[in-house]
Amino acid sequence: MIILSIESSCDETAVAIVRDGQHILAHEIRSQIADHRQYGGVVPELASRQHLEAMQPLLKVALQQAALDWDAIDAIAVTQGPGLSGALVVGATTAQTLAWLLNKPLIGVNHLEGHIYANFLAFGDAITFPLLVMLVSGGHTQLIEMRGHGDYVLVGETRDDAVGEAFDKVARLLHLPYPGGPEIDRLAQTGDPFAFDFPISLPHDDDFSFSGLKTAVLYTLQDLEKAGQPIPVADVCASFQRAAIGSLLKKIKRYLKHHQVAALSITGGVSANAYLRAELDAFAQKEKLRVFMPPLALCTDNAAMIAACAYYRSQRTSLHRDAADFQVKPRWPVVKKTQSV
Repeated sequence: MIILSIESSCDETAVAIVRDGQHILAHEIRSQIADHRQYGGVVPELASRQHLEAMQPLLKVALQQAALDWDAIDAIAVTQGPGLSGALVVGATTAQTLAWLLNKPLIGVNHLEGHIYANFLAFGDAITFPLLVMLVSGGHTQLIEMRGHGDYVLVGETRDDAVGEAFDKVARLLHLPYPGGPEIDRLAQTGDPFAFDFPISLPHDDDFSFSGLKTAVLYTLQDLEKAGQPIPVADVCASFQRAAIGSLLKKIKRYLKHHQVAALSITGGVSANAYLRAELDAFAQKEKLRVFMPPLALCTDNAAMIAACAYYRSQRTSLHRDAADFQVKPRWPVVKKTQSV
């Protein structure tokens, strides 16, 4: 089954063509980071315009890269939500049009579920259930037990800032360029992670909280400035990162003390963090637990993960060809409600 997929939920325009959920035939991304950097974050209207400009050229290049014509495409998949409304509409309208013109099934995919399937795209049947998923993408931080394809139970989620948001906000406090996560990760490698004792919130709870950590960094910077001391940026980055990633690890370890899982999966943009990947590798070796982390190219937003998610859904549900009632969902959780595990 060959699926052409489109991703436009935020500031990457992406098109991919994937065969059978695991074989990438084309993988094209047009990043908008340079366009938004001067504003310190994503500007929704600008993002929508950039998606419009990039979409058709990317579709053309993807077909050329895969050496396919339109008749070879079996289905169209697109990110339906969550995300920026205008950005989602660009991708959805493109996908609807293609589905109508080609008389192909249209599959709407939850962007967050797409991130979960980035590891299935990379590792396929090597992943077994039950699977503990740490989803750390953009404005979302969630711990989920995945009992089968499409079968999720929410273990814990953030009560305020997501970890990715905390990285970006601390980066702004330090006057680092957007996006802040990679900059903090880079600078932290030369800093002292124990220079500052930043807190880990909710240590005895399954939920996350990062607003207190962000505030602690703010107060520390203000105290240093009042005392006339220089800001040790690398040390602040390393200490903040130790606390932020430490919170993620603490929740994983807490859950695994009381529950049996076959493996651990980390996915989403923050899964590219070098410190997180190193800590998880060490933890997995110590506990003799398999851990799956996407290749770096599949950590951030991309369309290949959307195609993989669509493929696995097609294996358990029938596809329909009516794209007329397709609507974007700017707010759309992977798990609709919290359940006890």
